[in-house]
Amino acid sequence: MRIVAYDRGGEACLGVVEDGLVVELALVAPELPRDLAALLRMDNGLDTVRQAAWRARAAHRRPLDGLRYRLPIERPGKILCLGPNYAGTAAQWQSDVAEYPAAVMRAATSLTPHEGPIMRPRVSEQLDYGAELVVIVGRRARHLRAADALGCVAGYACFNDGTVRDYERHTQQWTIGKNFDATGAIGPWMVTADELPPGAAGLRIEANLCGEPLQCATTSDMIFPVAKAIALLTECMTLEPGDLIAMGSPPGVGSARHPRIWMRPGDVVEVAIEGIGMLRNPVLCEREATEAVERHAA
Repeated sequence: MRIVAYDRGGEACLGVVEDGLVVELALVAPELPRDLAALLRMDNGLDTVRQAAWRARAAHRRPLDGLRYRLPIERPGKILCLGPNYAGTAAQWQSDVAEYPAAVMRAATSLTPHEGPIMRPRVSEQLDYGAELVVIVGRRARHLRAADALGCVAGYACFNDGTVRDYERHTQQWTIGKNFDATGAIGPWMVTADELPPGAAGLRIEANLCGEPLQCATTSDMIFPVAKAIALLTECMTLEPGDLIAMGSPPGVGSARHPRIWMRPGDVVEVAIEGIGMLRNPVLCEREATEAVERHAA
């Protein structure tokens, strides 16, 4: 099941994507919340959505084309991003394979939805791309074993871990470089975990910049697969419904290339993951991106 968040008449809505159409849950099941995190906090929320989609009539559906996408999770409580998590990426940075995953947190203001603008900040030209699988947590979890960890996963989405590389290297921590406004794209929707292999393993993941393929790998190449990463994270913190875990990027990012490749205003960047879909975003300068967001809000 594909659950999409979108704008309808200035209001947040959720829908189920089926065969190029969207079942509008606000019409077929108006009692359901219009925020995916709130839906995930419900007992049997996803089952309720499936039942609603099953009984939807033609009047409850709209075309997918022309949809104004919103973030799948509007205000995530936590956005956790793993550092180098593919063996090829470790080699790309000429570093050893880690025994424990590096992790940094993003702010909600750093996110932009499918088809929303990625913002190249006015203070830097070094805006890098990074195709990633993102895990959407579906239930509260603490001290999980890897064998049980996938039970807390609601679903998955595509992620572009846009990073301002010179600011990332200004300090020993990566936080600043990964938290510029509207640099991390997520979407286009959440695909529920039951639609994919356990842990979303073995899926082709790739990034294209202006039609040029720059990253291509499989999620089976992860050093810390989804279950192991969740088990390690829950040693430290409680995961809650709507939390996001970005699983790291395969080799091929622009900052590791010679010459380096940066996302520039006018570019279009795409992240595609097998079984999930394609996340597509234009790149705009800060002024243009701010104006585009303001027009969308109006």
